[in-house]
Amino acid sequence: MTEYRIDDLARAAGTTTRNVRGYQDRGLLPRPLRRGRIAIYTDAHLARLKVINDLLKRGFTIRHIGEFLSGLQRGENLAKVLGLEELVSEPWSTATSTTMSAQDLRDLLNSGNPVHYERLAEYGLIEPDDSENPDRYTILDQETVSAYGRLVKLGLPLSGILDVHGRLDHEMAAVAEIVISAGRRAVTEGHDDGWIPQTTAESEWATELLGELRRAGSVSAHNALDRALDRDLARQLSEYLDRARESAATDPPDAPAAG
Repeated sequence: MTEYRIDDLARAAGTTTRNVRGYQDRGLLPRPLRRGRIAIYTDAHLARLKVINDLLKRGFTIRHIGEFLSGLQRGENLAKVLGLEELVSEPWSTATSTTMSAQDLRDLLNSGNPVHYERLAEYGLIEPDDSENPDRYTILDQETVSAYGRLVKLGLPLSGILDVHGRLDHEMAAVAEIVISAGRRAVTEGHDDGWIPQTTAESEWATELLGELRRAGSVSAHNALDRALDRDLARQLSEYLDRARESAATDPPDAPAAG
């Protein structure tokens, strides 16, 4: 860990010793360590000074920076400090959850294979209540797990269903990145990336924008998937029927019964 005296710290941060002392007096910068009569600063002080300088360059006042840093010091996350906590922390997924005994889950999915359960947990669909000896599970996405149970009862292997789920999950992650990146560009339009709302009006605008982005993205992705399923179902059904007709045309007719 690098140690600095106040002159060295100010020089490294691109500021003055007067500013360093002023930030300390306002509570923006932690007090230095003391080694006799010498004040010792560390990399943590330098990092804090760089944050303060950056925020000042972006137009924040000392009062705004004080509120911002005080919120973080109290353990509040960045979203809460910016007034966006409720929006950002609320899950986008509206999947319902329930609990189920291990036996009921095995019956539903016709499987006690630990690998299947590990994959279900990896995909965020289930969670054991006790990882050491799971006799009950929290079903994090009741609709999806129940749908997979119905497919299993119709003869589809659970391993194949999970393979498809994994591929779909991967593709949807790419879709989510497109939507969120678009929102990020919209929020920072006309500003540097990393811009932080500085007024109540700007925070309210950013909150409303992210809320509408959430709703538009969810509706758009859901409806786009439905349309894609309709198109591909029609395409593959047509191919299937064409092959069925070709097969019927080439198969020899059944021999007449002997008289």
